[in-house]
Amino acid sequence: MPNIDRCRICSSAHLYYFLDLGSTPLANSFVRPENAADPEPRYPLQACLCRSCGLVQLGYVVDRELLFKDYIYFSSTSETIRKHFAALAEEVLEEYVREGDLVVEAASNDGVLLKNLLGKRVRALGVESATNIAGVANDAGVETINEFFNSGSAARIAATRGRAACILACNVFAHIADLHDFVEGMQTLLADEGTVIIEVPYLCQFWENLEFDTVYHEHLSYFALKPVIRLFGRLGMEVFDARELPVHGGSIRIYVQNKGGGRRPRTDRLATLVDREQKLGLGESGTWDFFARKVQALRGELVALLTDLKNNGKKVAIYGTPAKGNTLLNYCGIGRDLAAYAVDGSPHKQGLLTPGMHIPVYAPDRIAHDKPDYLLVLAWTLIAEIIEQQEAFRKGGGRFILPLPNPKVI
Repeated sequence: MPNIDRCRICSSAHLYYFLDLGSTPLANSFVRPENAADPEPRYPLQACLCRSCGLVQLGYVVDRELLFKDYIYFSSTSETIRKHFAALAEEVLEEYVREGDLVVEAASNDGVLLKNLLGKRVRALGVESATNIAGVANDAGVETINEFFNSGSAARIAATRGRAACILACNVFAHIADLHDFVEGMQTLLADEGTVIIEVPYLCQFWENLEFDTVYHEHLSYFALKPVIRLFGRLGMEVFDARELPVHGGSIRIYVQNKGGGRRPRTDRLATLVDREQKLGLGESGTWDFFARKVQALRGELVALLTDLKNNGKKVAIYGTPAKGNTLLNYCGIGRDLAAYAVDGSPHKQGLLTPGMHIPVYAPDRIAHDKPDYLLVLAWTLIAEIIEQQEAFRKGGGRFILPLPNPKVI
């Protein structure tokens, strides 16, 4: 059952529930083989639309300490992500900071972005809640405070380091239960003429690509621009630009400044994106009823495809075990009867079992030895990188299965 009854942006009680993915384990709670018989905690996974401001959000919030204090996702695992953040760091250096300025990243993970600023003309500081990951970042030379970013930690940084010319928040905004407190922290820490840069999965792409696998307990909100503009506007800040990005299956980079102190006018690009959201009907309940029906149909199609391959003597393995992939496996009920095993490039997942479905995870080199016929690509947002890595598999006759937006064999 939901444990929230009001929108986390506008406090409206007009929440419309449209998607129920069942009761699932936490998407990054991989299981040790010796604990496979132990019961796994499960939590409702339901999405709703705020009919007042248009925010799509989860109706059940899991304690953040369970989700983020000991975390298994390391951003540096993917070459695609490393290149993406290197380019963002270059943009920050060229456009938004001067020599000696402070750059702060909220939820800085293992320092994959900030390490690109080391040795440059700025001061870089990470704020990371996961103790294990903050330790990795500090060991790599990226100064990182092991805390959640919020109004309290932001005030302490401002008091001891001064205010920041640029605040970065990549793939964290969707994780925040108290968005007002988070934005208040940004307002406290940001210099008068400073810039906030946020990256989040974009609701337009979520809708167009049927990205229901993006729904898991860490992702509390699914953002279009309209509710984001409303949130920052209520707290004395303004969105002045936004651009779409291909990363993570379709994201948006949002640029924010202080009202009055900002130097940059709103761009035509921002207006165009807001207009697109309106035309798609992202604030309408009927739009999301249609989405939910398509998700149900996709489940049937994917399970039918995997069952048919099994009945024809074909062996299917899974490539990549991202959090989104575990949503898909649990919702579709795909276990070892349909997928023999999974491989993942992260050593932190290898040797473990996937949450809920308990599919064993190995290193990618198992594919060359085992030679499955098909790879179900759960890390489909990295498909170009994966195809390049698995060129030998493809040349040997192997095929890839992409699950979204419709199951497809390539």
